[in-house]
Amino acid sequence: MTLEWKIKTFEALSVHELYDLLKLRSEIFVLEQNCVYLDLDGKDKLALHLFGEFEGKIVAYTRLFKPGISFENASIGRVTVDANYRDRKWGHDLMRESIAAIKQHFGESKITIGAQLYLKKFYETHGFVQTSEMYLEDDIPHIEMTRE
Repeated sequence: MTLEWKIKTFEALSVHELYDLLKLRSEIFVLEQNCVYLDLDGKDKLALHLFGEFEGKIVAYTRLFKPGISFENASIGRVTVDANYRDRKWGHDLMRESIAAIKQHFGESKITIGAQLYLKKFYETHGFVQTSEMYLEDDIPHIEMTRE
């Protein structure tokens, strides 16, 4: 059981893909984490959208940025795996695909992320190191992490 990976610009996303990835993000970042915030922050149009489909359903997603959009370095954001599929460890596949895509599409290897603090060890397994003190973003503890 593996995912079918796709990477698209905002303009290349179908209406159905856009709807499904925004729905997945809302299910996790708004409902599951009980956080009222504006997910549509204006950056989606600037991102590459990487997603994994399983049996035709988007179950894993990130958005990827060139340096200078979210951070000085290239970055990965909105790291998401459908709660019904987390037992399959596809988050690790998602991060490997995201790191490779940044190198392939942007020619960058230095990546900075704004990570939820509770996921620090997860990101460390992918080579990220904490580079900031804890800060609150939408009342959720975060840290910046960078991968050289």
